[in-house]
Amino acid sequence: MTEVRDVVVIGSGFSGICMGIKLKQSGRSDFVILEKSDDLGGTWRDNTYPGCACDVPSHLYSFSFEQNPRWSRMFSSQPEIWDYLRRCVTRYDLGPHLRFGAEVSAAAFDEDTDSWQVEINGGERIDCRVLVAGVGALHHPNVPSLPGLATFAGSTFHSAHWRHDHDLRGERVAVIGTGASSIQFVPQIAPEVEHLVVYQRSAAWVTPKPNPRIDEQRQRRFARRPAMQRAVRDGLFWALEARGLGFVTTPKAMAMLENQARRHLARQVPDPELRAQLTPDYQIGCKRVLLSDDFYPSLNRNNVELVTEPIVAVTATGIRTADGRQRDVDTIIFGTGFDVSANLTRLALVGRGGSRLDEVWARNGASAHLGITMAGFPNLFLLLGPNTGLGHNSVVFMIESQVTYVVQALDLLDRRQADRIEVRAAVQRRFVQRVQSRLSRSVWLSGCRSWYLDDTGRNFAIWPYFTWAYWLATRRLRERDFILTR
Repeated sequence: MTEVRDVVVIGSGFSGICMGIKLKQSGRSDFVILEKSDDLGGTWRDNTYPGCACDVPSHLYSFSFEQNPRWSRMFSSQPEIWDYLRRCVTRYDLGPHLRFGAEVSAAAFDEDTDSWQVEINGGERIDCRVLVAGVGALHHPNVPSLPGLATFAGSTFHSAHWRHDHDLRGERVAVIGTGASSIQFVPQIAPEVEHLVVYQRSAAWVTPKPNPRIDEQRQRRFARRPAMQRAVRDGLFWALEARGLGFVTTPKAMAMLENQARRHLARQVPDPELRAQLTPDYQIGCKRVLLSDDFYPSLNRNNVELVTEPIVAVTATGIRTADGRQRDVDTIIFGTGFDVSANLTRLALVGRGGSRLDEVWARNGASAHLGITMAGFPNLFLLLGPNTGLGHNSVVFMIESQVTYVVQALDLLDRRQADRIEVRAAVQRRFVQRVQSRLSRSVWLSGCRSWYLDDTGRNFAIWPYFTWAYWLATRRLRERDFILTR
């Protein structure tokens, strides 16, 4: 028997939880949040590697309507963030709406019934009027296809699937990648292992990470006076927006940030040869800027080696690089990020007229109006969709803006007693053209290769304006942008 719901939400990370809360607050109760795993949390459930923490200040990396006065540091650790999300679910009574072990394998829009037919676990089905995809970006680990990897006799795992049962003490360990995850766990494991080899494809810009402890007295003040914490949050928001000036309007303004990163590198890495290896050859901001005070010092250790020669093969006992040298290791850890571009196309979404999302995006590039709605896909809404990621501020702010927009669309459907709402193709096209035009002059297309870009070099990930501009664009849905059908 097919289950019928008004709204189905896919994913229980920040996006799905925020959507659920705002659905309830708008008076809607006929919805379900589908989660493929056995617990909520998304990125902050999966990534449990040593040292895992947020690189956005805690006061911003949380919902504006649900501030947490008990953050212990400026930048929260993974357990704290995961606990915060669980508390949000409890406080807003989302438990009855959560369904775990429910992986969406496909979803198709039925034009006869004006509903989405959502397939779960390859067999079960839920029909719903509205489908909201909050699948997130960082949950499909990217493991490079290295020649000979299958022949390696030791242990291998990705940082997102950390083997806590595997004791690294006394082992020879290889870490492939020096991105946002690696710079957090490398300093944690370096003192434990016998020898650590860090393989770097390209150097990252790293700036200091001021991470003071928030003492108990200050936490109590935040709890008693929420306005004080809101003032701190607002100050952090506008400070990051000001820093974003170089990202979104004047790339030359990035010189100050680059000088800060160069001074940080010079202070922490005295060896000129190692310092040269760690100096990027692209403009700061082109790739994600990383924050750390302990990554560089960990590379100065006698038992740590940085290798910048390309990997050509993995053997039964280790890794061989382009200079012909082989380094034998016991364990290989991949800190190689995630396959961001395939998050939604894995779901086999089929819209009006049999349009497949993967085929549409393969032809035209991943795109959506405001990153939320797409022509040809009625009653479908994306959270953190194309070109809504950030390089300078908190995506939680973006999620809240998107959720507000989706609730307005549902209100419009109800008010007009319509069965379908679909963005006009011309509206989506104009939005995408503006975004791509702006990106073409931005720091993100200044010459480096990053996960922000698809195979054609088109930036499908980043919002190239200030976040307040996105809030302004989404705070009031324009009915004329949509086709409403009864």
